[in-house]
Amino acid sequence: MHADEYGIVLRAKGIVKGENGTWLHFNYVPGEGSVELGSADYTGRYCVIGSKLDEEALAELFACED
Repeated sequence: MHADEYGIVLRAKGIVKGENGTWLHFNYVPGEGSVELGSADYTGRYCVIGSKLDEEALAELFACED
C-alpha cells in the first residue's frame, strides 16, 4: 500500500464486492498480501490497522459501486 496516500498500514483484511457479483476476500500485512474469490458472509466489510491512516482515502479505495 502507499503510505503517503493511505497512512502506515500494518494489517488489512476484509470482504468487498468485486465485478459481476463476485466477492473478494483479502488479507494484507507489509510485504505479503492475498486475494481470493468467495461468498459474502456480510454485505462487505473491511478492517485496516495502522497509524496516520487517511480514513477518507481508505473509504474511497474500498467503495463499492452498484
